[in-house]
Amino acid sequence: MPAGLNRVPRFHVQGSLAPGAQFSLAPDASHHATRVLRLREGDAIVVFDGSGGEYAATIVHMQRGGLDLQVGAFNPIERESPLAVTLVQAISAGDRMDLTIQKAVELGASSIQPVLAERSVVRLKGERSDNRRDHWQRIAVAACEQCGRNRVPTVATAVEVTGYAAPADALKLLLSPGAATRLSSAGATSAKPIVIAAGPEAGFSPREEAMLVAAGFASVQLGPRVLRTETAAPAALAALNALYGDA
Repeated sequence: MPAGLNRVPRFHVQGSLAPGAQFSLAPDASHHATRVLRLREGDAIVVFDGSGGEYAATIVHMQRGGLDLQVGAFNPIERESPLAVTLVQAISAGDRMDLTIQKAVELGASSIQPVLAERSVVRLKGERSDNRRDHWQRIAVAACEQCGRNRVPTVATAVEVTGYAAPADALKLLLSPGAATRLSSAGATSAKPIVIAAGPEAGFSPREEAMLVAAGFASVQLGPRVLRTETAAPAALAALNALYGDA
């Protein structure tokens, strides 16, 4: 278990926090606290607003549909990876994308950019795209609550693969089972941002892979086995942290 992280329940809250403040927990979080965690008046919890650090808090009153909290001392602890990794993840179907985002957040991704690939089963436009992005952002928040992170990664609005431009100064890595270079030889370092591109269930098309390589992505592989889309990105993040990060 990471230093400073115990079993006290953690909740993300909207808005800024300060010692001594009182506020009501959101209805969904209150339902989870009372019906799932069985918390009661006087119980201690931890709250964080996503801007860094966390606060001790106490449940001071329970009411139908909500909990009133008293904010206590601020703890400036951070549990971020020393690697600044953006995951460019081609959208996958069903709960695969949810699982990928959840695990990517747990493994330290600093931001997530969903992309629409030629072989993506799911196609998102307009309001549906906005709703899906909000859903994925809630998954990122819940993952932070569980794993102890106090800074919530942003899940961006989905764009076409051809519409994404990685930062010029980033180390850009394309996960490709047929690549000759291993991830461990890619030259990752905490001194510069890293972008990982992972394809959908059937992988990026040859045209998309060529486009990404032309944009500066280096093709790397994670070993001799072909990984599922929901496995590849978390495996890469775990390997990068083991080699160069906080593992």
